[in-house]
Amino acid sequence: MTNSENFNRDIYAVIVAAGRGSRMKSDVPKQFLSLLGKPVLFYTLNAFLKSHHKVNIIIVFPLDFMEEGINMMATLFPDNKFLFVAGGEARFHSVQNGLKLIQSKSIVLVHDAARCLVTPDLIDRCILDVAKSGSVIPVISCADSVRMIEHGVSNIIDRNKIRLVQTPQAFLSEIILPAFNTPFVETFTDEASVVEFAGNSVSLIEGEEANFKITNPGDIALAEIIINERGN
Repeated sequence: MTNSENFNRDIYAVIVAAGRGSRMKSDVPKQFLSLLGKPVLFYTLNAFLKSHHKVNIIIVFPLDFMEEGINMMATLFPDNKFLFVAGGEARFHSVQNGLKLIQSKSIVLVHDAARCLVTPDLIDRCILDVAKSGSVIPVISCADSVRMIEHGVSNIIDRNKIRLVQTPQAFLSEIILPAFNTPFVETFTDEASVVEFAGNSVSLIEGEEANFKITNPGDIALAEIIINERGN
């Protein structure tokens, strides 16, 4: 299949919103926490809806928040039709459940719901690059000093060789769908690790510094500052 044919494919985004976010110390999953009066997930979905491409969105919710999540999306996005599926035991299983809804040859993006500051520009770059290379993940350089601890001994690592991985991670469906038929392995920390385990290579593109994952309570305050600065 040529690159031009890849550009004409349907595009799906699996938004992984099934995590509990225990480090937020909240009974409410972090994707539902208020951010300037709207849930974190609102900003994530809004970025995909602003893409220059038509993206079909699959949202993976925690099973016990499924009804609440679906009702919330109907209120926030009354004119948009999303697909919904329940999450699994681990992130791998949640993504796997979302991928089961994709039946055609397509471009597939997988994105953390808690990375709510992703921009339509990064989404579009992932779509354009994956149509050419088959597998793409955004990364950023590491500004901190890095050490690896082995057998109780720490050793410095050249930070110029380190890249911090983000989402959305993008793949052609014939690469990611069969890769997720494999049994779960603890080393599967993201979709790229699953795809590489299946024998495929992954290309890197430049990510965005602001595209961090909401993890701790202080991240909400930082996200609010960035959203206000952007004016959206």
